[in-house]
Amino acid sequence: MSGVNVTTSGDFLIFKGPKGENKVRLPLGLHAQIDADKILVEVRDKDIIDKASLGTTWSHIKNAIQGVADGFLKILEIEGIGYRAQLEGKELVLFLGYAEPVRFKLPETIKVEVEKNTIKISGVDKDLVGRVASDIRALKKPEPYKGKGIHYRGEIIKRKVGKKAAAATPAAS
Repeated sequence: MSGVNVTTSGDFLIFKGPKGENKVRLPLGLHAQIDADKILVEVRDKDIIDKASLGTTWSHIKNAIQGVADGFLKILEIEGIGYRAQLEGKELVLFLGYAEPVRFKLPETIKVEVEKNTIKISGVDKDLVGRVASDIRALKKPEPYKGKGIHYRGEIIKRKVGKKAAAATPAAS
């Protein structure tokens, strides 16, 4: 937790670091103690539901620490003739082959960079970065024949054979 400051405020743990600030809400049955360099999350009552939320809460805390220390990044790539993106203030304008450009309003805590055919989405909240990337990808998912659309960097798109290629292969008798 070097460079990360943790405080409590009611049911929230507040993390502050070099990349920004993030909050994690503790479920009702959990309690957190903050020591010099560790956070201890305990179950108040020995309820099964509270024990089940312990691991999830710990993952949220770990992601918040990593987010304010290093940040999270998702990279999307745009493929297709005439497909492009540009940034206008806090709006991402996407030209995806529709009659009108698609305007995507960005949340305040998300930073977006556009370079040629790549969109870099970064922020301190892992959930929000992933959700924004997913929402942008859903605007034009990659189609299976030519691969046109928006996809994550490194994503493998399962391709299908087109009609001409399928007709050219002789049928087995």
